[in-house]
Amino acid sequence: MNKKRVVIVCPGRGSYTRETLGYLDNSPSYLKEYLSNFDKKRLALKLQSISELDKESFRAKTHMIGINASPLIYACSLSDFLFINKDKFEIVAICGNSMGWYTALALGGALTIQNGYDLIQKMGSLTQQKGVGGQIIYPIINEEWVIDDEKRKYLYTEIKKYNLHISIYLGGYVVIGGAQESLDKILKILPKEDKYPFQIPYHSAFHTTLLNSITQLAMDSVCKEIFNMPKIPLIDGDGSIWSPWSSSLSELYRYTLNHQVINTYNFSSSVNVAIKEFCPDHLILLGPGNSLGGPVAQILIEKNWNNLKSKNDFIDSQQQDPFILSMGIADQKQFLK
Repeated sequence: MNKKRVVIVCPGRGSYTRETLGYLDNSPSYLKEYLSNFDKKRLALKLQSISELDKESFRAKTHMIGINASPLIYACSLSDFLFINKDKFEIVAICGNSMGWYTALALGGALTIQNGYDLIQKMGSLTQQKGVGGQIIYPIINEEWVIDDEKRKYLYTEIKKYNLHISIYLGGYVVIGGAQESLDKILKILPKEDKYPFQIPYHSAFHTTLLNSITQLAMDSVCKEIFNMPKIPLIDGDGSIWSPWSSSLSELYRYTLNHQVINTYNFSSSVNVAIKEFCPDHLILLGPGNSLGGPVAQILIEKNWNNLKSKNDFIDSQQQDPFILSMGIADQKQFLK
């Protein structure tokens, strides 16, 4: 049987929500050993275990802070990754959005699963304790998920005017980072569209120079030796490919703990490179939830992939022969058994 070629997409910090509570309930049995080790490490630090957090009533001030959200999301993504039937699907590349880069490193073999957890716990703690500023998200698309050039130009002008930064290019959305005072000003003047502009709770100004101090703290506390040559090609937030054959570990270390922490994360470019360079039969979106489903579809529409021109085109395509398989959607997840 010929395996289907797939690219794995790992979600970022905002993906664990009230709707995804209990995501680990149906995890494969082989996750238990990993989860037990993660929980032991957290309990040793007098932190609530991941297992307990996933079961108790959702509270934003508990579940969405970095020290808890990051390891929760990592455990959920790992659970989904382990669920995929590797006899049916060949993983040809892995990418991620923002925090999802750390997950990608572990799933792709550049870090062990345990070291991946340690790095994610460390970065989640550092950004919670030392992070400054915040992030808001705003759409630059119309109702058919097509980029609106006028909206985009207007938004970029306002970002510059208020001394803010583009934190993440996220399909049809732009994540804006900066000082809270400046975010408060732009929140007042941006036209309202549904729930947007929306400030992402408990986020610092990720992927901006406001986190310069965190890069040094991270490099002082994370040793280079935990990084390995990836076993699966990785696509980073610049759209660069880290291959098993030609990657520099010192450069991978610097990119992970310095460059991507303080520079714009171009998730859109990462997905475009994944499709163009690896020609997958499917993109598999790991959970928790389906937070990247819309942005990934919008990236496909912008590039007119497979002649997709609108949201309705994408929906029709997914119903006939789904290219995107989201593991946060039960019937799509079952396809991957």
